[in-house]
Amino acid sequence: MVERRPLLTFFSHLVLIVGVAVIVFPIYVTFIASTQSSEQMRQVPMSLVPGTEFFRNMHSVLYGSGDNTGVSPMGHMLWVTFVMAIGVTVGKITISLLSAFAIVYFRFPGRNFFFWMIFITLMLPVEVRISPTYKVVSDLGLLNSYGGLILPLIASATATFLFRQFFLTVPDELAEAARIDGAGPLRFLRDVLLPLSVTNIAALFVIQFIYGWNQYLWPLLVTTNEDMYPIVLGLKRSIGAGGDAAIEWQLVMATAVLAMVPPALVVMLMQRWFVKGLVDTEK
Repeated sequence: MVERRPLLTFFSHLVLIVGVAVIVFPIYVTFIASTQSSEQMRQVPMSLVPGTEFFRNMHSVLYGSGDNTGVSPMGHMLWVTFVMAIGVTVGKITISLLSAFAIVYFRFPGRNFFFWMIFITLMLPVEVRISPTYKVVSDLGLLNSYGGLILPLIASATATFLFRQFFLTVPDELAEAARIDGAGPLRFLRDVLLPLSVTNIAALFVIQFIYGWNQYLWPLLVTTNEDMYPIVLGLKRSIGAGGDAAIEWQLVMATAVLAMVPPALVVMLMQRWFVKGLVDTEK
């Protein structure tokens, strides 16, 4: 029997409430600011009551209409960011799944060497190898393109390691049974391993989608055309569009709300699969 300790329970809940408040309050302020007018934003202190300009601000941010003088239209930037995030996510999962499958189920010389070479790349993120990567992308003519935004980011040693560790737990009898039934390697991957890996794929999808959505440094280097800017770059440009007096902060906050909504929806919709993929040991 677990002993009930009211004081410890109260303290634990107090810590949780304080932690949630610290995290949620800036998000609440961002949303409130996105509902106010320019005049309301200049009031000191800023009102914490929702205003009536939310839809007008969103329209101005998405299409660049109204009094939007400092913020570029963000509708296309949202699309670019979505394509980039989906491309990075699908690419990472696909390449990692296939590489882990080859390392575990194919017997070839040096397979452990190649796995550790993949694993060592954890020490070489994009920020470390950014100059040679940019040179390769530039030589291939991929600047200001979806390929330039996506391709350098789709390799993932972490996902390869996770899939490898999971495949090692799959009983060898399944592979033997598939081989006896005449199933080739790709059919075994499609009909056996993929259904077993659904929760792992879901967990990685959430992590990699947020990773791709939040990219800033790499798009900053490979895009000079505003048509290929992701939403994070648009948010930065809207803040630095002019002097402090010229910044329309209610539009900047509306842009921040737009940038937060898609990854938040992905986390909420896939939360059950995400948690199950990380902690479930029964495969």
